[in-house]
Amino acid sequence: MQYRIRHRTLYRYDVPANLCHNEARLKPLDLPGQRCLSWKLRIEPEPEFHRSRVDSFGNHIDYFSIQRPHPELIITAESEVEVIANGQLSLEAGGPWEQARDRLLASKDPASLEARAFTLSSPLIPTLPELAAFAMPDFTPGRCIIEAVSAFNSRIFKDFKFDPDFSTIATPVLEVLENRRGVCQDFAQLMIASLRSIGLPARYVSGYLETLPPPGKAKMVGADASHAWVSVFVPGQGWIDFDPTNNLRPAERHITVATGRDYRDVSPLRGVTVGGASHHLKVSVDVMPLQK
Repeated sequence: MQYRIRHRTLYRYDVPANLCHNEARLKPLDLPGQRCLSWKLRIEPEPEFHRSRVDSFGNHIDYFSIQRPHPELIITAESEVEVIANGQLSLEAGGPWEQARDRLLASKDPASLEARAFTLSSPLIPTLPELAAFAMPDFTPGRCIIEAVSAFNSRIFKDFKFDPDFSTIATPVLEVLENRRGVCQDFAQLMIASLRSIGLPARYVSGYLETLPPPGKAKMVGADASHAWVSVFVPGQGWIDFDPTNNLRPAERHITVATGRDYRDVSPLRGVTVGGASHHLKVSVDVMPLQK
């Protein structure tokens, strides 16, 4: 499947801002099963300084600085991406979850050594006994790791309510667990925190999900949005994605932009502004399938 993606962010200031420094993570990644065919970033007003780099997680970052008064800032990212759905994955793959965890700790291969960093706490995702206890009903002794993670993914979907008014970026995962509600970011971070708390490596994935209009209705411009899901490392299998918000394994409709320990590592835009007083933010995303 091929998509054309347009992600537009508008900051409008009450009075002109004098200076801003920003980082953007908006370029889709090249991964097994995904290719970024084209990419363009437009920044208005044009920045005095603009440089690109790749961070330690492999994400593409654009750093830019505007050093003159500007009443608004518009960042528009446009890309074309090809996504190839993964084949069917057996629930028996990876073996018992405890053995997969222990193999990871004993292995010296580069992929496992890198994955072990994702068993640790991060700024937004703690490892706690309460979170381990939350995961354990699905991780019974000897259960295959893919089957266990799939069941846990389904339980979060069934037991939690999607509520866009409940949380913010800073809402703790224990608060999400207690209230059983949140958004895709909350469900992803709760699932990751619980998996890490029982010793399994899990990372945060940020990207886009193609949304489908109701039957007979045209798709609305700007109706799509950024999405978040989870990737779990299984020795011998690699990173395998799960989407607790939608109770599925990501396939052709999920486009990966960045991965990291938690939301702070993958936020689409981050920076500081001098002046401007308060600002008004508007974000629109379009994920449009292309005819082959």
